[in-house]
Amino acid sequence: MSAPETTRPARLVTLRLPVWWTFGGLVAGLIAGSLIAGRPVADSILPVTGPAGALWLRALQMTIIPLVAALLVLGITQLASAARAGATARRMLVFVAAALVFGGVATLIAMPLLLDAVPPPAGAQSLLAANVEPQEVPGLSEFILSLIAPNIIAAAAETAMLPLTIFFALFAVAITRLAPEQSAILRSFFEAVANAMLMVIGWVLWVAPVGVFALALGVAVRAGGDAAFLTLIHYIATVAAMGGIVLVAAFVVGAVRHGPLRFARAMLPAQAVAISTQSSLASLPAMLASARRLDISENVADFVLPLSVAIFRATSPAMNLAVAIYVAHLFGIELGLTAMLAGLAVAFVISIGSVSLPGTISFVVSIGPIALAMGVPVEPLALLVAVEMIPDIMRTLANVTADVALASATDGEKGENLATDAAPARSLTDS
Repeated sequence: MSAPETTRPARLVTLRLPVWWTFGGLVAGLIAGSLIAGRPVADSILPVTGPAGALWLRALQMTIIPLVAALLVLGITQLASAARAGATARRMLVFVAAALVFGGVATLIAMPLLLDAVPPPAGAQSLLAANVEPQEVPGLSEFILSLIAPNIIAAAAETAMLPLTIFFALFAVAITRLAPEQSAILRSFFEAVANAMLMVIGWVLWVAPVGVFALALGVAVRAGGDAAFLTLIHYIATVAAMGGIVLVAAFVVGAVRHGPLRFARAMLPAQAVAISTQSSLASLPAMLASARRLDISENVADFVLPLSVAIFRATSPAMNLAVAIYVAHLFGIELGLTAMLAGLAVAFVISIGSVSLPGTISFVVSIGPIALAMGVPVEPLALLVAVEMIPDIMRTLANVTADVALASATDGEKGENLATDAAPARSLTDS
């Protein structure tokens, strides 16, 4: 196998998911549940819908670890290829790391304050917290020891996401150090695993309207339809607010060099495409046009923007951590320093090591490991995934703005020679 084969973008299957049908299943389940709440008919329906929703949830959970492992290997090997592309690429990756850490830390500080200032509606605690126990979160010394799993199979069986994430990140780095032929074989293996698991999770998500309907019906019977709708609206607003922090920070970075009015005018067409399509890939031509309006070096823009679409999702740590913190708040879980450090570490690695996927798949694959690392139950994600399309608008808007701001910050010496072997993988959607 040739060297380029070892650095080519991952070829992942394209999935079409019933996003709007899933959202419809959520709304229908909440309405139906509110209508039968407190009535004798609920006692006949819930024994059927309860196991159906739980079965679908288990099918969703079973895909998390193998899919995360495969995507981490593919993403980090691609990232390592990008780092070898020259000084511009390395400068870009430094800015990427700084932006991801900033977003995660900002959420860890701002999200609890926001939830204290504007708490969820009355009755929200019973919305998602039925019959689910939070995981144990170790103390500081146990947390440090837990970073390395002596038995990686046992760690997978126990869904210990932090040591698993570290192991597969190191494994991916090791792959990049192998001979090109061996590296290509392992990359092809994990690419096949990722595609197989994407197909499985795609099948599971095709029946999401039914599973979400069953879960939502039970939620509405327990908490009431009004409380359910108000809680979901509150959830969307607070999680999107964390993406808003990233959006403002990206705007400030761009405005420092170009001025606020000029940067805002140049970004407007790309932001309009981002809002309408919820896809960074679809926004890429508009982003390139925005970079030209801002006089960003064409060499830098043509390299940084396509690569950032593939490996840089500025809002991922911020909004993914926000989801986990929101669920923890509903469960009354106090997140200590070790839990927050674990969540931040996993959010960072998942963000820099994963390739772009459709929003509903990425929601579970990205947030599931973070929640597990923080000791937060993952069961509520099965219901929250149905409304992900709404905060995903903020994700895409902020990501597109951050991509152009990144190109501006990375812009150094014009005409710098850039390697082409780090071509990015095609992005399906942002999340």
